[in-house]
Amino acid sequence: MRISRLTEAEHSRVTDAVRDAEHGTDGEIVTIVTARSDEYHDIALHYAVGAMLLVVAGTALCPGAIDAAIARLSGGWAGDPVPWRSFVALMVAEAIVFLVVRSALVWMPLRMALTPKAVRARRVRRRAIDYFRVGAERRTTARVGILLYLSLDEHNAEIIADEAIHRQVPAERWGDAMAALVDEVRAGRPGEGMAAAVTQIGMLLAETFPKTEADTNELPDRLIEL
Repeated sequence: MRISRLTEAEHSRVTDAVRDAEHGTDGEIVTIVTARSDEYHDIALHYAVGAMLLVVAGTALCPGAIDAAIARLSGGWAGDPVPWRSFVALMVAEAIVFLVVRSALVWMPLRMALTPKAVRARRVRRRAIDYFRVGAERRTTARVGILLYLSLDEHNAEIIADEAIHRQVPAERWGDAMAALVDEVRAGRPGEGMAAAVTQIGMLLAETFPKTEADTNELPDRLIEL
């Protein structure tokens, strides 16, 4: 299911969930949703170049194919094969194939579908880390900031924790939060998914970093949509 933007109600639902979750912990939860984490232009270029190389490979396997094509197009008036003419024809064929593939991959759904899952996962994580460094890392006195990041087109999410949380909470303990998020996103309810994940994160943080009297709200509670 393609989801473009979250509604105002969904924004409010996530913001309320962050506020409620932080009532029981010194941890600070930052939530970010984005349409996608990368444009994957390099992937389109790789496919286009690969298609060009296939033209060369095909010509190597069938050396007479280019000359036969020239003869058909000229109606037999091209005369005997000439190396330079075959070379030019090969270059033209490569250029046409490159442009056709590159133009087809301007369509984002196709480009996304042809991008390997591992590549999408790496880029989502890299973008999540970038946003975490800007918006949460070392932005709290006790180093207890945590980012919940959802990239819709990639169907991927990340939880990135500040150093104090990272030391105390093993990565596998975030599994319930991720499962709650994924289940709702698959059902077309990303706002509910974010809110459910925030609730799970808050419960885990409350165990390790319970609320103290000295705690203040150091990071914004609102959902950030990019």
